[in-house]
Amino acid sequence: MDDEKRSPEQMVIWALLDDRAGNRSQCLGVADALGLPYTVKEVRYSVFAHLPNNLLGAQFVGLSMVSRLGFRPPWPGLVIAAGRRTAPVARAIKVRNGGRTRLVQIMYPGSSGIGDFDLIAVPTHDEPKTGTNILPILGAPHGITGEKLTQAASELRDEVSFLSTPRIAVLVGGSTRRRKFTTDMARELGHLVNDMATVTGGSLMISTSRRTGQSAEAALMSEITVPHHMFRWGQEGANPYLGYLALADGVVVTGDSVSMCSEVCATEAPVYIYAPPALITDKHARLHQLLYAGGYARPLTGEWEDGIHPRLNSADSIAEAIRNRPEIV
Repeated sequence: MDDEKRSPEQMVIWALLDDRAGNRSQCLGVADALGLPYTVKEVRYSVFAHLPNNLLGAQFVGLSMVSRLGFRPPWPGLVIAAGRRTAPVARAIKVRNGGRTRLVQIMYPGSSGIGDFDLIAVPTHDEPKTGTNILPILGAPHGITGEKLTQAASELRDEVSFLSTPRIAVLVGGSTRRRKFTTDMARELGHLVNDMATVTGGSLMISTSRRTGQSAEAALMSEITVPHHMFRWGQEGANPYLGYLALADGVVVTGDSVSMCSEVCATEAPVYIYAPPALITDKHARLHQLLYAGGYARPLTGEWEDGIHPRLNSADSIAEAIRNRPEIV
């Protein structure tokens, strides 16, 4: 549909952002990749948001009273949202707009009201159901672009200029609800990356996360003897995560986070995934195998391999699918 044929309502796009960082980055990544103006709508939940979506239906009952005030006419022509809890909100907007709002949902929202969504982007490792409105994607969409990496590199380059090359970024997640990142795992990871840097004459750029834990962090760092730059979770100053990615000649990432494993593949540098079986769920293991098969990553063994891979960001493929469906935009 050409711009001059769109009504003002059809040109309005809302991006629903809730309190989960992963959901926010995925939603914003797709909205930015689409390349059209959009409005951010903050979503805050009430206690009812914990109810199953089939009970919540297409209603705002899962929203806090303050959040509900932000959802008023004029209604948008397109809503982009991510995660199960935003699905009833998106559906409620569509109902209140007489069915004219198009819905793009990232991650499977559950079977309730599945036909209300015009496009549902579901990671292949989640083994999505088939359907005309289902779009399988590789990994999680995100907002890391070449432009952002260039900017981040310029901001951090002087600070890490003392490090020898290859500079290896080590991005550490940690324990999840189902699996524990133990001190033994952290020590093994530290040993592997330290050996990699030693053999290559390189250095490390290490970042921990909220889920790493102090004991695991200490175990990791007990193995590090090579030159390094480190950002500990919670320390003062800006997190150099993007700068590390931008300046890395290679990236090591723990395999416990779908978002991190997807984001690090936004660079062309070699990616190595540390994925001990005791830390990794079946879902994560399926993602890793898909990344290995696509040439985006390889298992961490301690051996260094030169090479580049294509940049990966499924936000681009989702945006392309939206643009290719004239009924959506």
